[in-house]
Amino acid sequence: MGEQGSDGGRKTAKAAKTAAAGAPDAAREAASASGRRAAPARKAAPGKKAAPSKKAPAAKKAPAKKPPAKKPPAKKAPAAKKAAPLKKAPAPRKQLVAPKKATASVPAAPAKTVAAHPRGESRTALVRRARRINRELAEVYPYAHPELDFDNPFQLVVATVLSAQTTDLRVNQTTPALFAKYPTPEDLAAAKPEEVEEILRPTGFFRAKTKSVIGLSKALVEQFGGEVPGRLEDLVKLPGVGRKTAFVVLGNAFGRPGITVDTHFQRLVRRWKWTDETDPDKIEAAVGALFPKSDWTDLSHHVIWHGRRICHARKPACGACPIAPLCPAYGEGETDPEKATKLLKYEKAGQPGQRLKPPQAYLDAGGRAAPPLGAG
Repeated sequence: MGEQGSDGGRKTAKAAKTAAAGAPDAAREAASASGRRAAPARKAAPGKKAAPSKKAPAAKKAPAKKPPAKKPPAKKAPAAKKAAPLKKAPAPRKQLVAPKKATASVPAAPAKTVAAHPRGESRTALVRRARRINRELAEVYPYAHPELDFDNPFQLVVATVLSAQTTDLRVNQTTPALFAKYPTPEDLAAAKPEEVEEILRPTGFFRAKTKSVIGLSKALVEQFGGEVPGRLEDLVKLPGVGRKTAFVVLGNAFGRPGITVDTHFQRLVRRWKWTDETDPDKIEAAVGALFPKSDWTDLSHHVIWHGRRICHARKPACGACPIAPLCPAYGEGETDPEKATKLLKYEKAGQPGQRLKPPQAYLDAGGRAAPPLGAG
């Protein structure tokens, strides 16, 4: 039992030694294990410091969220808003251009409907052009005068009534015999119609004209004491006397300004685009507004003379016209200068004028008196 005990004790001692020897290894292993575990613990400690570092990224996320707060890029949205108006800006510009095109086309409409303003001519330009034409014609016809022969207002009013639907030349060739037989209103008022008709036959429409001149002579005797009145409102009351005849008498027998709107005058003022009116009274008003009243009588002479000599109704002599640069209707007639010169009438073509007894100024300027009736 003792030996066994001793052996068992030895074994126990050995086991103890072995255990003691193994204890350090175990301790080492335990230490290493604890070290390994401690290492993560140590890493955890820095990890705890890293946790704040993780918070730092969280803090960084806060600045990252600041961009939406700052939104300077978001301020780019205003830039986008600015860009939007820039895109819309062209649209208003296009709208502005359209009215300009509309206004540019406006002058074309008046050119068709308002003949008084060629090529969009303004009122001021029209007045200047009209007055310049009158000045040019005054230089061409400095001796312009009424082309009816007369010695007093009575003869002028009778001659003007007779000039309807015929030439002044034919009237001038007819009135010498009439006034020789009936020199006063009283004489003509008491005349026999058949005798007067025979004298007036060459003027055409002689029966109607006989009735008119006898009737106006009776009116002068009964209403005005045998004298021709010097007022428009009185003259137009006489048989056969209208505004045209009245202005001829007022302007040339009484020196009172008036516009004579005969067929020549009407034709020319429309060709020159002074007016597009066709009614004589409206033409008189429209043209009269372009000139001072003091010019009216001479203006009438200038226009009528030009219409009879150069600016004819059927074939105007455009190539020989002194006011061609001012005329909107240039080219309606003959433009070749040589051919146009052959179309000229009266003194411009070397022929006599329409008066048998023209003013001295006309004769001094080279004009010639017209031949009497039956002289050829």
